[in-house]
Formats: sequence, C-alpha cells, structure tokens
Amino acid sequence: MKLKVKNKKVLVRVDFNVPLNSNFEVTDDTRIRAALPTIKKLMADGAKVVLCSHLGRPQKKLNDDGTINRKKFTLKHIVPTLSKKLETEVQFAEDTVGPKSTAAIKKLKAGEVLLIENTRFEKGETKGDEKMAHDLAQRVDLYVNDAFGTAHRAHASTAIVANFFLPKEKSFGYLIEREIENANKVLNNPKRPLTAIVGGAKVSDKILLLERLIDFANNIIIGGGMAYTFVKAQGGNVGNSLVEDDRMELALKLLAKAKEKGVEICLPVDSIIADQFSNEAKILTMETNNIPKDWMGLDIGPGAQAKFISVIESSATILWNGPMGVFEMSNFANGTQVIAQAVAKATAEKGAFSLIGGGDSVAAINQLELGSKVSFVSTGGGAMLEYLEGKALPGIKAITG
Repeated sequence: MKLKVKNKKVLVRVDFNVPLNSNFEVTDDTRIRAALPTIKKLMADGAKVVLCSHLGRPQKKLNDDGTINRKKFTLKHIVPTLSKKLETEVQFAEDTVGPKSTAAIKKLKAGEVLLIENTRFEKGETKGDEKMAHDLAQRVDLYVNDAFGTAHRAHASTAIVANFFLPKEKSFGYLIEREIENANKVLNNPKRPLTAIVGGAKVSDKILLLERLIDFANNIIIGGGMAYTFVKAQGGNVGNSLVEDDRMELALKLLAKAKEKGVEICLPVDSIIADQFSNEAKILTMETNNIPKDWMGLDIGPGAQAKFISVIESSATILWNGPMGVFEMSNFANGTQVIAQAVAKATAEKGAFSLIGGGDSVAAINQLELGSKVSFVSTGGGAMLEYLEGKALPGIKAITG
C-alpha cells in the first residue's frame, strides 16, 4: 500500500464472510485476523477507515415474505470480534449506501473504524451495479481491496467500485499482496520437484486446474471422489463410488498428456470403502480398482497414504487444493489429516514451500493447528483456484488495470 491516507476517508473491501453459531457469534476468525494488518496500518497512518464486506447469500435465502433476513446476515454480528482484535471500538452503520452510513462516514475521525452493512443486502452488489459502486465511491477519497476471497467476482464493491478512482487513489491491501506473491511462487519458477495435491468430489470442478498443472508440475496427486473417475476410465472396478461417466474420456486425455510431458500422476492404490454414504457405515480397506459392486470409496487407504507421503516429502514446492476423502465424516477424514501432516512436515523439516488453498484443505490444516507449519494458507478458495488456472480475476484487474 503506497497510498497517502492521513485524514483521508478510505473504503476497504474486506472478506468478513465468516461462520457464525446459533447465537450469531464468530466461530472461525481466520478471515478477520487476515485483514488486521491492513486495517491497523491504515489506522496508524491516520486514515478514516470504512470497511465493507458481504456475509452469506442473503438474496438467495429470503424470509417467507420475500424480505431479507437481516437478523441472520447483518454484519453487526462481526463487530464484537473485530473490536476486540483491533483493540478499539468499531462503529457500525445499519445500511450500505444509504443515509445512515453516509452520515457515519462524514463523522469519522482519523484513526477510527466504521463497518457498514452487508454489501449483499443491496441487489446491485452481485450484479456489478455501477450506481451502487458510484454511491460507495463518492463518499470516500481512496479505495483498498483486501478481499482475495471475492477477487474472482465482478461485484460492485470488489471490482466495479475501483473504476471510480484514479490509479494513485486505489491499492491492494497486505492480504491480497501476500496471496498474489505466494501464488506466484508456485506459478513462476518454483523450486523443484513441484507436487500438486488435488482432491474434491468432481473432475469437472478441477479440469482447468489439472490441465494447467500438467504444464508445470512434476507430480500430481489425485484424491477424493474425483480419483474414481480416473480409475474407472482405466478399466478399474470402483463399485458405487462417485464417478462422472461423462468425464472418463477427458480423464484418459489428461493421463495421456501427463505421460507425454513426464508428469507423474499418483492415484490412490487403495481406498477406505463403505457400504453406504454414512459415518456409521461398515468399513473395509480395498484396492481402489477392485471395489465391490455395492460399496463406495470414501477415503484413501494406507497404501495410498504411504505413496503420497513419499512423494510429498521429496518435494520442494507443494500446492494442495481439495480433500482426500469425505472429510466432514470423522471415519473418512484420516486421509486428509495424514496429508496435512505430511505437507507440514515437508515444510518444517525439509524446507519445502507449501501453499494451501480450498475450504477443506484449509479446514484440515486449521483443525490440526498446522497453519504455522506450512508456508501460506490462502483465504480464497474459488479465487485461488481461478488464479492458479490462469484466469484474470476482476478484483485484481480493477486495481492493476
């Protein structure tokens, strides 16, 4: 951030889309903590800080009478946690671009912080509405985007608003700067060997990522439900496991492309299988290409774990996106946890650079309290995925031009 902010009103787009419990208390403050360096720097430099964010999808979960559920989705729930973290009383305005926030912004003093209401209470937010963006911009002097988690959305507060500021009047915050810097360590001249660990349910969700990874990775570990499409495509019996039959030809093409480029694709040799999709199901360990008819693979087995760990521990750069199994069920979370521990060990003991992105991968790292043992944990699942795929993110392009 190279903006001159003293006594200036600075609109900061943050990502406070955090989980809340039934009492509307923050249960995971990772994204709030990630925004603190930018906010604290602006406060210290005498800025009048105006924070905006979304929370949930209020326009898609309306009350029965068609109105917004303000009680559930108000950003006022964030104020106690944010005030505590900033060690200052954060002010709150009960609208986004209306008279209450406009008046509150006018009254702001240098070093004070105001959080305005959920940007998605306005229909124009997700539509990239220029009037809403203009209304946000006209009340402030400068704009800082520090919400990497929404940088892939061309929304009013994440991208369109930047069009109303000159290049010298807008900037990234520290979080986005770090996200881009760390992603580029994987994309641009990484230390080798580079291993990408890709999991999740569907090949279709990760096609572009896999195609891009084959161009620059040395090893690609494939786990989760998507692995069974690759196994079945090669003639394996995967029982009742999740398979995208319409993606099997694509899977074979990806395998052929990887072989041509000398990239090792590691599929799980064995799986933890179950007779139903339930944590209470009967469980067996079976070769992945020999799963019985009515059984399904829900996690990687011990043989797969050993192979994957061996590849990870010999890597100099590691990218991990997606779980190895049905991570939300405790009986099928072990594979993901073991991979998390292996990535942390390779980083801490072998000096590898590790980038973690994607909800379940991040959740595994955080649950096992390994965040400090890996190089960087991304706050943006979809945004990081699209950046690694090589797409231009609207929220980034709006600042860089």
